[in-house]
Amino acid sequence: MNSRWRLQSLLQAVDPFWLPLALFALWAVGAAQGWISAQVLPPPQFVWETLCELATSGDLWLHAQASLQRVLVGFLAGSLLGLLLGAAMGLSKTVEAYLLPTFNALVQIPVLGWMPFVLLLVGIGEPLKYILIAKAALVPVTLGTLQGFRQAPATLLEVGQVYGYSKRQQVLEIVVPTALPTLFTALRLGFTKAWLSLVVVELVASSEGLGYLIVYGRQLFQLDLVMAAVIIVGAGGYAFDSLLDYAERRIAARHGAVPATSRIAL
Repeated sequence: MNSRWRLQSLLQAVDPFWLPLALFALWAVGAAQGWISAQVLPPPQFVWETLCELATSGDLWLHAQASLQRVLVGFLAGSLLGLLLGAAMGLSKTVEAYLLPTFNALVQIPVLGWMPFVLLLVGIGEPLKYILIAKAALVPVTLGTLQGFRQAPATLLEVGQVYGYSKRQQVLEIVVPTALPTLFTALRLGFTKAWLSLVVVELVASSEGLGYLIVYGRQLFQLDLVMAAVIIVGAGGYAFDSLLDYAERRIAARHGAVPATSRIAL
């Protein structure tokens, strides 16, 4: 019985990796058999050699560090502002009535649409990248916070009023714990948007970073470098998303709540 349970656990653990492994196998077989031209998609061994060269030369850490700094600063700034805006609108119908229509109108403009305007204000340096990444993270975090603060059960709020809770106590002890799963889902979506925007910003205006590596490889027609950078971007985004997922589950378990991602899956 224990061996069957362990086998089932192992199969469940590797389930998310079957599709990437199958795609990698097709890539390797196609390159080996000549079904895929090396000028279109380089063989895996070429990409692996490029990754090793980037790691041993130190270029990998240089570009990854630049991208990591940009995405963390932009994500933290956008998330903090999004939490404040979402909480303000979630706790006050008046604030929502004044802010939400304008907010919904402005967020329809994509990141690249804001670039010329921000470029005129702050130039082409690092502040440009921070602002655009923060804008990308701001949208899902704000809307998720608003939704989370509005989903507190009315019965719990009534119980709080019966026990004489102040407005502050209701927010800290009822509204925030109830909103935690939704807040973490919003933060995960915010980081995904920030990570995608990071690559877009570095593709357009940067001299270092993972997005710059993609542009540099394309300009030199070094598709092995492009693929190596794409793999690093994908692996980095997956690692950070898994970290946020782990933190969400730990905090949800501590508060006895079901993570929003689990409720969606159910």
